[in-house]
Amino acid sequence: MKKVIASLLLTLVTSACYGHDNPALVERIAELEKEVADLKAAVAPVMANAKAEQRLEGQRKKAKERMRKDSEHYSRNELMDIESLYQVANKQWRTQEGKDSLEKLIKKYDHANRTGCALLYLGQMSTGKEREDYLKRAIADFGDCFYGDGVQVGAYARYYLACHYKEEGQTGEAKELFEEIAEKYPDAIDHKGKFLAEHMDK
Repeated sequence: MKKVIASLLLTLVTSACYGHDNPALVERIAELEKEVADLKAAVAPVMANAKAEQRLEGQRKKAKERMRKDSEHYSRNELMDIESLYQVANKQWRTQEGKDSLEKLIKKYDHANRTGCALLYLGQMSTGKEREDYLKRAIADFGDCFYGDGVQVGAYARYYLACHYKEEGQTGEAKELFEEIAEKYPDAIDHKGKFLAEHMDK
């Protein structure tokens, strides 16, 4: 597609240089200009989608790299225990058993990638000051953690904390966090693969 556009542009430039006093060439130039414009319009969505997919893949790659680091700190059995504790809450969302399992995970494995996810989960499950505390801890101590789908804890926790502040009428704090996400985490995504910076209400 790029080669087609380049060829049309070359023809257009050549025609413009030699055909300014030829009515037929002037008409052809106008036709070429329209063709180039139409091609650019057709290519733009494809290029945008390709760029977005590249950004998404970058987030997923970071997630895999972060998860691999856990093998440097924990044994295979510990990693299995971490995942087991995490999955209790993942399968029993918002239940007391799920929350207890996440709390146990946080207390027992304070450097694991899943611990960051657990804190964010607890923040989502909680309300009021408790929610704020969980989210702030996730941001401060586990911001580099990732879910397997490429969602970064540091960015997503900021998003939820900003939404919490907005609900509480703390618009200044919310605005500051939204701006921080847009500036520092432009490629951060939610669990649907949407970029936070592009769909959040600032």
